[in-house]
Amino acid sequence: MRLGVDVGGTFTDVVALGLDGTVSVGKVRSAPGSVPPDLWSEIDQTCGQDDARRLLVHGTTVATNALLERTGGRVVLATTAGFEDLLWLRRQDRADLYDLSVHHPPPVVAREDVIGVAERAVPTGVEMELTRSEIERVVGLVGERDPDAIVISFLFSFRYPEHERQLASALRDAYGDTPVVTSCEVLPVFREYERTSTAVAEAYLRPKVSGYIERLGSEAMQEGIEELRVMASNGGTMSVEQAQLRAAALALSGPAGGVEGARLVGAAVGMKDLLTLDMGGTSADASVILDGEPLVQTAASVGGLALSLPQVLIETVGAGGGSIAWVDRGGALRVGPRSAGAVPGPAAYGQGGEEPTVTDAAVVLGWLGPEHALAGKLMLNPSLAEQAVTRVAGEAGLSLKHCALGIIEVATAAMVRALRTVSVERGVDPRLMTLVAFGGAGPMFVCRMAESLGMRRALVPPHAGVLSALGLAAAPEKLEFVASLHRPALELSEADLDGSFGDLEREASRELPNAILTRFADCRYEGQGYELTVPIEGAGSTIAQVFHGAHAERFGHADEERMVEVVNLRLVAVRGGISVRLRASKTGTKREAAGARADWDLLAPGTRLEGPLMLDSLDATARIEEGWSGEMHDSGAVILERV
Repeated sequence: MRLGVDVGGTFTDVVALGLDGTVSVGKVRSAPGSVPPDLWSEIDQTCGQDDARRLLVHGTTVATNALLERTGGRVVLATTAGFEDLLWLRRQDRADLYDLSVHHPPPVVAREDVIGVAERAVPTGVEMELTRSEIERVVGLVGERDPDAIVISFLFSFRYPEHERQLASALRDAYGDTPVVTSCEVLPVFREYERTSTAVAEAYLRPKVSGYIERLGSEAMQEGIEELRVMASNGGTMSVEQAQLRAAALALSGPAGGVEGARLVGAAVGMKDLLTLDMGGTSADASVILDGEPLVQTAASVGGLALSLPQVLIETVGAGGGSIAWVDRGGALRVGPRSAGAVPGPAAYGQGGEEPTVTDAAVVLGWLGPEHALAGKLMLNPSLAEQAVTRVAGEAGLSLKHCALGIIEVATAAMVRALRTVSVERGVDPRLMTLVAFGGAGPMFVCRMAESLGMRRALVPPHAGVLSALGLAAAPEKLEFVASLHRPALELSEADLDGSFGDLEREASRELPNAILTRFADCRYEGQGYELTVPIEGAGSTIAQVFHGAHAERFGHADEERMVEVVNLRLVAVRGGISVRLRASKTGTKREAAGARADWDLLAPGTRLEGPLMLDSLDATARIEEGWSGEMHDSGAVILERV
């Protein structure tokens, strides 16, 4: 039995997948900073059989929060002498093009913890050797700083890694319990700023992530879990041992599970081009799936740190169900990014919260009510929601109902901006796609968001409130390997590519035996400062043609007379995963939805639905707006169309 556990800001979701693909779900209140005390009993109840062999896949926000809150370990950076200020110089771009008062977040390394090392490599070879006396000097300086982790990043180490390896060996001998990270292991590609920043992030996160995973693994073993796996930012899972050595690869661990879950639902209903929106308690995550595969990027920033590791394209905004509404100095109604979180939560929870949230606005409008219990048998209190919204309504000069509707509209606008970022700004037309909204609150906004984007189709998946956990449970094992190349595409024969991929494929076979290996190349036109990743389907001439097509699709133009350069080779290893049998609820026998509300779990496949209509389920609430119609699919999903 495979378990998916997604720890969110307000609720922790549990999904159990049987060997036959059947799905069971559970939900408990999250406990900030720790494993929810009710989690293991909820897992036992969800599984339904205590003697089942269990594999647990966990989506964690430990790495994300450590980057955002700057709570990682103390890092010492050893770099080529003369380049100690690299992390501060960045790419010499401004944080804001027109506002000179805005600054980039500072690096996670203190300037006094950067050590310049007398060594130097250039594109043609080693120019200054790393001497034994220099190694001893650096080892001594590191010891004086007593770091939690050490990172080494030298110029051109992606091509000449010997100096990094020599210094790393000496540091490991001297400080055996302290993690030592080298850039040639983490990211052996060109661009020294991105390579150094990624290696520093790995060192910064490794002590905290490793300790968390070790504690969770020990607790899971005591609770009868036979194997623990961790979701990575690329949409695949890793073993505990692999995750402890790839802490930076967990930066988007949690949100990636939701995209995988949306992909599974899209496959079940025959839809391959999807915009996805996961609206949880504290934030909303937008992503895109093209031709049945999530869009993956290899250059991003988390918490102001450049991370050049493969990760599912995700745009996050502070517009969750617990996001707090407020009025700014200009009198405008705002929502987020502050959130009521799990404790105290929205005012309607009756747990001591007094500030108005998106959830409270939905209660005031009658979208959510006291008829249905939330996780942990939590009941909503409409009077407390009205009191909270009334306070901000007075500040904004609005009536109670208009203020609640305004909160909904502001939150919707924030999520639409995120959806535009991952689609329109990347050359993808949302009008040709289907919007999938999930999370506990997402389905209430699906029609409004689709209308704002000019979309005519939308989809509310089954198990919408726990879809991220479903994606975690079903996700395959996945590792990615990269090497620098820098060759004109037309010069590469299939034999050249076989030789260049040889080391990567041997490494993949060691770490993930019997995996399916797929080759990719990072390509660009000569002189460009960015690349596109394309699949390798033959020799270099074929790669060039594929790149021309990808460039035209992404940017609207291509120049087939221009030389195409292959700068990096990528190998993706995938193994395992499980098929999911999505079926409508066994209790679904009703053929019509009468009135303003209907029980989603009681509707039979084929049932036609007309808006305005609220659909209540055990883990989520959906709203079909006026002018939209829907139909229950055999999978339990609701397929919506603009009338």
